[in-house]
Amino acid sequence: MDEASIIPISDYDGSRRRSGLKPRVIYLIRPELTKILNVYGKMVSAGEWHDYAIDTLEGFAVFSVFRRASEMPLYRIIKEPALAYKQGMWRLTGMDGRILKRGKQLDLLLRYFDRQLVRAIG
Repeated sequence: MDEASIIPISDYDGSRRRSGLKPRVIYLIRPELTKILNVYGKMVSAGEWHDYAIDTLEGFAVFSVFRRASEMPLYRIIKEPALAYKQGMWRLTGMDGRILKRGKQLDLLLRYFDRQLVRAIG
C-alpha cells in the first residue's frame, strides 16, 4: 500500500470520491416543495401530522413527516435524481422503511395521501 492511499482519520469526510470535486447535494426546488407543503397543510388541518423535517444530502433530498416531533417519521418523500430514468426519482417510504410508492412525477406520488385525507376528515 502506498502512502498516497492512506488518509488520516481526521481528514476523512466519509465520501468515496477521490477527485477534488465537491459532492453533489440534492435540494427540493420551490415548485416541488410547494406541492409537498400543500399536502402537508391539509394533513395538519385534519389533525394527522404535526411536524416535518427537510434533509439535503449527497445524492438525494428527504422530506420527513412526523406525528409528533419526538417520534420516528411516519413517511419520507425522497427525491433521488440518479434513479430518474430507471424507477423514477421520487419514492415514498413508510415508518418501517418499506417503499410504499415510487414514480417519476411528484403529483402522482402525492395522490397516495388522498385516501388518508378522506378518512381523516370523514
